[in-house]
Amino acid sequence: MPTCYFLALVLTTRLLLGQGMASRGVTAPPKPKPSGRVFPVTFQDAAARAGLARPAVSGGVRSRYIVEAMGTGAAFLDYDGDGWIDIFLVSGSRFEDSPAKAGASNRLYRNNHDGAFTDVTVKAGLFHQGWGQSAAAADFDNDGLTDLFVTYWGRNVLYRNRGGVFEDVTAQAGLSGDADRWGSGASFFDYDRDGDLDLFLANYLTLDPRTVPPAGKDLACAWLGTPVFCGPRGLPFARNWLYRNNGNGAFTGVSEESGAGTRFDTYALGVLAADMDGDAWPDLYVAGDSTRSLFLHNNGDGTFEERGVYLGLAYDETGQEQAGMGVALGDYDGDGLLDIAKTNFSDDYPNLYRNLGAQGYTDRALHAGLGVNPQYVLWSAIFADFDNDAWPDLFFSAGHVFTEARAYRNPQQLYWNLGGGKFEDVGTRAGPGIAAPRSSRGAAVGDFDNDGDPDLLIVNMNEAPSLLRNDNKSGNAWIQVALKGTRSNRDAIGARVGVTAGGRVLTGVKLSQSGYYSVNDPRLHFGVGAARAIDAIEVTWPSGGVETWRGVPPNRVFEAVEGSAPR
Repeated sequence: MPTCYFLALVLTTRLLLGQGMASRGVTAPPKPKPSGRVFPVTFQDAAARAGLARPAVSGGVRSRYIVEAMGTGAAFLDYDGDGWIDIFLVSGSRFEDSPAKAGASNRLYRNNHDGAFTDVTVKAGLFHQGWGQSAAAADFDNDGLTDLFVTYWGRNVLYRNRGGVFEDVTAQAGLSGDADRWGSGASFFDYDRDGDLDLFLANYLTLDPRTVPPAGKDLACAWLGTPVFCGPRGLPFARNWLYRNNGNGAFTGVSEESGAGTRFDTYALGVLAADMDGDAWPDLYVAGDSTRSLFLHNNGDGTFEERGVYLGLAYDETGQEQAGMGVALGDYDGDGLLDIAKTNFSDDYPNLYRNLGAQGYTDRALHAGLGVNPQYVLWSAIFADFDNDAWPDLFFSAGHVFTEARAYRNPQQLYWNLGGGKFEDVGTRAGPGIAAPRSSRGAAVGDFDNDGDPDLLIVNMNEAPSLLRNDNKSGNAWIQVALKGTRSNRDAIGARVGVTAGGRVLTGVKLSQSGYYSVNDPRLHFGVGAARAIDAIEVTWPSGGVETWRGVPPNRVFEAVEGSAPR
C-alpha cells in the first residue's frame, strides 16, 4: 500500500475512534476448532456470603475526568500471619457529594477461616478517603509483618504493620512527595540486592481538572464520535520514581542517578519488578497507555537502561502504540523462561510476549488463541493454573472505560492453557462468576479458602467486588510454596521458584504487585497434575543463593526458609 494511502487510513481511523486511548481497530480472527476437552473448573461468586458487600466507589454515573474511569486494585495478603489470606480493597472517590462518597474508603477484611470475612478497616487504622489507585504489599522493614503501600491521585501512603494495626509512616519514610501526583502501579523490589526492599513508583499523568478541556473539545476527548472525558493523550506526562531503602525505615530518592526516573513521555500503568532476563538482577517492565511500554534493564551497578524497543516489548508487531493496562509474569510454555502478558484497550489484542532468552521477546497472542475477543477493554492479567494440570492459564478482567459505551459491563475473560503454546477461550464454560457482566478493573488470584484451588478477587466499578470461588473437579495435585528470606529480604520478593514434578519443571516468581494495580496470594501456587510427589523445589533467592528441597509430598503449603535446605 502506498505510504500516502496508509497515512490517510490511519488518520481516518483515528478520526472515527478518537485519540484519547490507543486502539488499532482490529477484528477477531476465526475461532480455532474446539479442543473437545471438558474444562473441569467453575467459578461461583461467593462475595455476598463472604460479607464483601461494600461497593468500590470510583467516579459518578458519567465520568467527566479520566481519573473516574481508571478504577482501583485489590490485594490478597496475610496481614495477621495466621496462614489464611485476607483482603484489602482500594477505593476511589467522587467529585460530587453523595452517600457513596461519604462512605468510600479502602477496606481491610480479615479471613474468618470459614469462607467469610470481617471488616476490620477502622480497627486496623486503614480508613482513608481519596482517589486511591493501586496497592503493593511487602515487609519493607523486615520485621516479619506485611506492610502496605497505596498509590493515589494525590498523596501516596505507606502503612507500616504494627501487629494488626497499621500506622501511616509516609512522611517519616521520606515518601510524601507532591500532593498532585497521580501514582499508578508500584512495586517493592530489591534492585541493589542489599536485603532491603526498595520501591518503584509509576506515575500515570498530570491531571488538573481546572485546565482539562470539556468532553468532545478535540480528538482526545471523543470516542466513536461520542464526546467523552479527555485523555490520556493530550494531557501532560508524568515521571516515574525510584526510592532506595536505607534500612532504617526511610527511603532516599534515586530516580535521577539510577535512570529509572528519566522522562520517557509515557502514560505508565501496570508494573512488574523481577529478574526477567536471567542475569540475577531485578528489572522493571512498565505498561504504557497509548504510548510505548518500557523495559528498564538493571545494569547491576545501581543504574537502569531502557531496552523496550530492543527487546520487542515497547510496541505491537507493526510498531504502533497500544493502550497497555495490566501486566503478568509466568512461564506459559514450560521452557523455564518467564513470559509476559499485557492487556490493552478494545479493538486490539492482548499481548503474550514469549521470552526467547538472549533474543528478546516475540508476541504470540494470536498464535496462542488470545485474539478472539478484541471487543473488550482488558485490565488485570493473571497467570494461574486454575485446574492444577501443570499448565498456567490466563485470566483477564474486563470492562469498558467509557460509561457512554453500550457494553460498559462485560464478562470476564478466561483462557485455558492446552499445552503446546495454545489457549482455548472457556469464558462461557467456566460458570456464572466469569460470565456475569461487570465493569471490572483490578483483580488478584489466591486460595482464600485453603482448598488448593486458585480463587479470584475482582474490583467492579461502583459495585461490590467479586470473590470467585474455584470449584475444581479435576482431582489434580498441587503445591504452594511460602517463602521466608533470611539473607534476602524477609518476604523473598523477587525469588524464583522451580518445581519439578511429573517430568515437568514449573517456574514462578514472587512479586509485590502485578496485574492491574493488584497483589496476588504471597504463596506461589503450582498445579502438578497427576504427580504423586514433588521431586524437587529449587529456590533462587534474591541474595543469589540457590537451595533445593527434594521428595516433598503434594497438596500442602511448603515453607521454604532461606538457609534451611538439607545439604
